[in-house]
Amino acid sequence: VELQKKIQSSNMLNQARLKVLKHRDDHVASVLEEAKQQLSGVVRDKARYTEILQQLLTQAMCQLLEPALMIRCRQVDHQIVEKIIPASVSEYKTQVNKDCQVKIDTENWLPSECTGGIEILAFKGKIKVDNTLEARLEMISRQILPGIRSKLFGANPSRKFND
Repeated sequence: VELQKKIQSSNMLNQARLKVLKHRDDHVASVLEEAKQQLSGVVRDKARYTEILQQLLTQAMCQLLEPALMIRCRQVDHQIVEKIIPASVSEYKTQVNKDCQVKIDTENWLPSECTGGIEILAFKGKIKVDNTLEARLEMISRQILPGIRSKLFGANPSRKFND
């Protein structure tokens, strides 16, 4: 009888822990979803968005180091991307000392549901750098997730290492 009570108590305690963890995870997910909603505000500020696109393009060019690249963007951003290409190419040339031919893929656009950003393709689409705003948010959210959790819920007393 006593053993039965201990088992039941342990099961209830585990269920309570799992509930707390589930609620915490849901709360973190809602914070990240709210951040995703705020990305559309970045796109509305044209000057800031243009600067971000230029930095994303230059960064992708430096990652790939290829002589010919293809850019995919949303059809709405076509004009902005055309304007930033020369500046990004010149910045790339000063940083890496190489030339790069950059073209916009006018046949395959990023979907309109995409908030913004660009995809850069090399070797006829075999190598792709996803620099859409959603992809960048996903990447950074994975990196700062422990910080988000500690800010929301405080430091975890059972955690020994914070790396």
